[in-house]
Amino acid sequence: MLRIYCVAGACLLAAAPALAGETIELIFVNHIQAEIVEQFVFVEREPGSGKVYRVTPADFHRYLDSPLYAAAEWVTVTPFDHGETGPYGRGPALGFSLRDWLEATGTATYECEDDIGVVNARFDGLVPNGVYTMWYFFLPRPRLDPGPFVFLDLPLGARDGSDSPFIADADGHAEYQAVFSPCLQMSGRQLDANLAIAWHSDGQTYGTTPGPLSTVSHLQIFVNFPIEGR
Repeated sequence: MLRIYCVAGACLLAAAPALAGETIELIFVNHIQAEIVEQFVFVEREPGSGKVYRVTPADFHRYLDSPLYAAAEWVTVTPFDHGETGPYGRGPALGFSLRDWLEATGTATYECEDDIGVVNARFDGLVPNGVYTMWYFFLPRPRLDPGPFVFLDLPLGARDGSDSPFIADADGHAEYQAVFSPCLQMSGRQLDANLAIAWHSDGQTYGTTPGPLSTVSHLQIFVNFPIEGR
């Protein structure tokens, strides 16, 4: 059975979670597809200014061919506040355009049987040869919109982060699998459960945490798990 699930206004097609042993199919989206503000990469509106800004669903088209930058220092995560876009200090150039960043796609399947969970994922359009990690994260429900963004990140699989990393090939393709116990918790009335991948522009991973977001760790695409029992 298939149902439609939505992430912040973007509707996704996923298999309805039901009995143990069945498969949930998931489609990853970027921030713009989810109708929220891009958080972890930035554009310089005025070349040479040393100031960078976030892009929003309303203005990203004008910056598609603009080069992307990291922020010079950590920036508060505020995806639902469309007025909080900068300016911020410009960090290093990332070597590709916003168009390139938004071309990333991903699909995954999730299965749970005998309290053993398995995630198999496939990605395309990633940063070529990029170092990535997979994250299982929670948001409180209902969200305060555009209030403070509170979230809990856990590396998928082993809690020390050893199952989380993977590397894209020269064409930006990657396949990822994690097997773990216990099974994942689905979204519910109190918490949204999600998967996300983060690209690490410094080529490093950070074990139990995603690392310094906006400066060297950049969440690219994500997916919301459906509410259990729906």
